[in-house]
Amino acid sequence: MQKGIGNGSQISVLVAESCLMNCELMSTALERYKQRIMVVASATDSSEIQAGYEQHQPDICIISAQLKEGPNAGFAALRDLVQKFKNARVILLLDTAERSAVVEAFRAGAQGVFSREQPFDVLCKSVHRVHEGQVWASNAQIRFLIDALAAPPPPITNAKGTPLLTKREQTLVQLVTEGRSNKDISRELNLSEHTVRNYLFRIFNKLGTSSRLELALYALNQRQSAREPAAGPNDTNSNAA
Repeated sequence: MQKGIGNGSQISVLVAESCLMNCELMSTALERYKQRIMVVASATDSSEIQAGYEQHQPDICIISAQLKEGPNAGFAALRDLVQKFKNARVILLLDTAERSAVVEAFRAGAQGVFSREQPFDVLCKSVHRVHEGQVWASNAQIRFLIDALAAPPPPITNAKGTPLLTKREQTLVQLVTEGRSNKDISRELNLSEHTVRNYLFRIFNKLGTSSRLELALYALNQRQSAREPAAGPNDTNSNAA
């Protein structure tokens, strides 16, 4: 289904939050802003998001990173939605614009990100821009993406610098951070999906993670830490009062 762009009509929106009350608050705020935005559906978990999208075919989905299933459930819901509905346009709501969360949002398939720290009118503006076919991100968030994608991640090591993963396991981590599914990874590495799952479980155990999202965030955070030099005795805090 082709979405209408720039035709002056209302923009239909699906809102997904952690509870119905938050959905109602967001819906009321969007519709009161009088920016041609009409909320046609609300949801609190992944299954409701997919059902609402299938029924209403909204122009834009605004999905919170925190849903009823947990604090980071929105990332998985986003990925599931865009895999099933290729035309879905999604803005992911983040509590804070933390580097790894921004990168993971776009890797999961978001066309825009909005931090709750930003003014509400920015969210309304992002709805219009994504509806027009643009990607919505601040300059700082775009820099996060450039930095994350510019080079392969360094090997994951312990405090002594000893690698925690084998080369094959490190390759799997890189593919996961790129948003690849188990099926994609199995094709890329010429492995069965069962073998890929076994590798991932082994990696989870080694790193103390429990999901693909946690693994991706772990890898991205370590990449950032590796790029930031440790503070020396002569370093000063530029933000000190």
